[in-house]
Amino acid sequence: MTMESTETAAGLDTKQRQDLFRQMVLIRTFEEAILREYHADKSPGFDIGKGLIPGEMHLSAGQEPVAAGLCAHLTRDDALTATHRPHHLAIAKGMDLRSLAGEIFGRESGLGHGRGGHMHLFDPATHFSCSGIVAEGFPAALGQAFAFQRAGTGNVAAAVAGEGAANAGPFHESLNLAALWKLPVIFVIEDNDWGISVARAASTSVPSNAVRAAGYGMPGIRVEGNDVEAVHAAAGEAVSLARAGGGPSLIEIHTLRLWGHFEGDAQGYRTELADVPGRDPIPAYERRLRDAGVLTDADVSDAEAAARTRVEDAVDHAKAAPVPNPDEALKYVFVEGAQS
Repeated sequence: MTMESTETAAGLDTKQRQDLFRQMVLIRTFEEAILREYHADKSPGFDIGKGLIPGEMHLSAGQEPVAAGLCAHLTRDDALTATHRPHHLAIAKGMDLRSLAGEIFGRESGLGHGRGGHMHLFDPATHFSCSGIVAEGFPAALGQAFAFQRAGTGNVAAAVAGEGAANAGPFHESLNLAALWKLPVIFVIEDNDWGISVARAASTSVPSNAVRAAGYGMPGIRVEGNDVEAVHAAAGEAVSLARAGGGPSLIEIHTLRLWGHFEGDAQGYRTELADVPGRDPIPAYERRLRDAGVLTDADVSDAEAAARTRVEDAVDHAKAAPVPNPDEALKYVFVEGAQS
């Protein structure tokens, strides 16, 4: 089953549509700020180990519709697992921007006191986690969903991963067990066409991972067009089904990676690179809302200004925070004290 973007506006009021736009603008503003800070001190010559933010950096520009559409249906007590490209999902789930920025900059103010970095964000306050290991989030979400089911809380878990992760064993094992136990979990695949530098068609035997849901007896849907309202509609059905005890669902979303797999990626493998900016989902959604009469110049200016204020505050706070003391390298890494 495929949901096209033309089917999706029903049921969303003006405020909901504006909120989706504002969420996407906030995410993009944050990623643009991290892009700026990451590259500010890595020249002459790109050196991945230099600067205020050393190491790899995977940014989510272009994939905002996935986060905004999905997380609009999740509460803070619902669980969400993500990938090595996690900022859009963390922000949409409600993570504190200062804590997020602090962790990215490797500062004591970060979620993990600067020990985890941007690929390893763990936030009990929002039930969010992510990992640099491909497909790692599927079993974790499965366990969270099992706990919710046993406790009878009515909460759901969602696992988001890239299309390459759908070829890994944990994906299939998790779908099988989720269906068998009828767990309240939603599996979401972000298909951005590229697994690092490998085209989807060169690595995956089916044109849509949504068809794989049938093999595990669960609903499967593919959302085309990188359309936030289409994502919102599909995610709403899946979350409602899970909360009602109807078990798991699989959603694949055809999205877009505007920038490289990682910062410093020359992207010589991308034959369609020249066309990528024209497919940016944020200006496309802005035009759509303007045409519908639900977004004005003032609304856009307010959204952009509010996003800049929050993001620059988070970045400034991170820069001012202390770096971890090397003598305390193992602090917060292992549990301290006797366990009963």
